[in-house]
Amino acid sequence: MSDFIVLNGQRFFLRTWGDVKNPPLLMLHGFPEYSGAWDAVATRLRDRFYCIAPDQRGYGQSYAPTDVAAYRIEHLVSDLVALIDHIGGPIDVVGHDWGASAAYALAIARPDLLRKLVILNGVHPIPFQRALIEDADQIAASQYILWLQRAGSEQVLAADEFAKLQAMFAGPMNLSWLDKAQLKGYLAAWKDASGLKAMINWYRATGLYVPELGGDITPPAPLDPDMMRITVPHLLIWGTDDTALLPSSYAGLDALCDAFTLQKLTGADHWLHHQKPDEVAVLIRDFV
Repeated sequence: MSDFIVLNGQRFFLRTWGDVKNPPLLMLHGFPEYSGAWDAVATRLRDRFYCIAPDQRGYGQSYAPTDVAAYRIEHLVSDLVALIDHIGGPIDVVGHDWGASAAYALAIARPDLLRKLVILNGVHPIPFQRALIEDADQIAASQYILWLQRAGSEQVLAADEFAKLQAMFAGPMNLSWLDKAQLKGYLAAWKDASGLKAMINWYRATGLYVPELGGDITPPAPLDPDMMRITVPHLLIWGTDDTALLPSSYAGLDALCDAFTLQKLTGADHWLHHQKPDEVAVLIRDFV
């Protein structure tokens, strides 16, 4: 099912699966996806959970302000707080990629709203920022962030029916799951260059420091681990073939969590929820 909801005075689009009487499971997509990205996993969980996936701010059919500052992490968290207040919490949260960043920020700021936290190939700010200073391979893998932050990147990605965005989506990873039917949904969500601009503004608003490849590195002020702890039970599901996020991006995460579990999926990469939905659904079900 799908519907619109008003959060903090703005209209957001939601997809849901399962019986509303089941325990709610909030599912947060990343870039360049949308709420429909969770269909394969949510379909496998709807017998047990009421799965709720919003088009996040700037994505798909949801509220898309033009100001870059509107995509700062506190606003993304505010959207989620309003949504959970509407649903009734505390609830379980699953996040992937940028959705993982929003989920981590929510767990840090409002742990009272979460029961358990599940992350799929996403990063906590402390180990990821460390990797972007100390690991040359992660620095190289993250250069696309600097490119996306440039003015006009959305025009390049939208040209020729999003040819370059699709190429970035694939990279050296497995995109065989994105068939014609799936692609149709993505093209509708991306819309045009202005639609991509709102999505890319998440990158432009981030406080993350990404050094230029081969350039001087000026480490930012360190984040306080005590202020960034994950106090709710946390499961990290990791596709081991990810070439955008390397293992260094989560190194030391266990020390920042009160209760941490790591499950690795071989034969899967950054798009593990599309490539191995059965395995991902089982891991979420067993943990939550």
